[in-house]
Amino acid sequence: MRAIVVNESMYGNTRQVAETIARGIDPAGNVPSLPVSKTNGINPAELDLLIVGGPTHAHGLSRESTRNAARTTVTRSAGDLSLEPDSAGMGIHDWLTSFSGVEGRAAAFGTRFDAAALLTGRASRGISRLLRASGFELAVESESFLVDKATHLLAGEEHRAREWGARLGAIPPEELGSGE
Repeated sequence: MRAIVVNESMYGNTRQVAETIARGIDPAGNVPSLPVSKTNGINPAELDLLIVGGPTHAHGLSRESTRNAARTTVTRSAGDLSLEPDSAGMGIHDWLTSFSGVEGRAAAFGTRFDAAALLTGRASRGISRLLRASGFELAVESESFLVDKATHLLAGEEHRAREWGARLGAIPPEELGSGE
């Protein structure tokens, strides 16, 4: 399966989930996990499956103002938080809106606080919407992985991410449209 997991991460949780999903899809390590800032030259139309994830900011996808607020939070923190090296780059929203008329299969995930989605919002919902608007068909329902108020992944979330990735990796090629 030709797949890639693309993520936007501010504090590292979404990157960690993305890497775990990639290992779940293919434990041999043949599925790359990349920050959105390193996606130059990737043609999603050449993939069997594109998996995209991002953090939930202000009830949805991040935007420049919420990424700036996250940077300010790190500056004000007592040292427990640090920014991902690629956090200053382009966000998932901008990257996905650069596509149009792409045919392919995709999946969306996000990270969010551990509370009702009605209260937190879900980046995965916005990612799904943008993927469909670009022409992708969703291979599975989107998924959210949870963090605590200190922005650490909850116990068991990495395991859930690996299982979700394994479910993606088990989709027969003919269902992805590649026919390989």
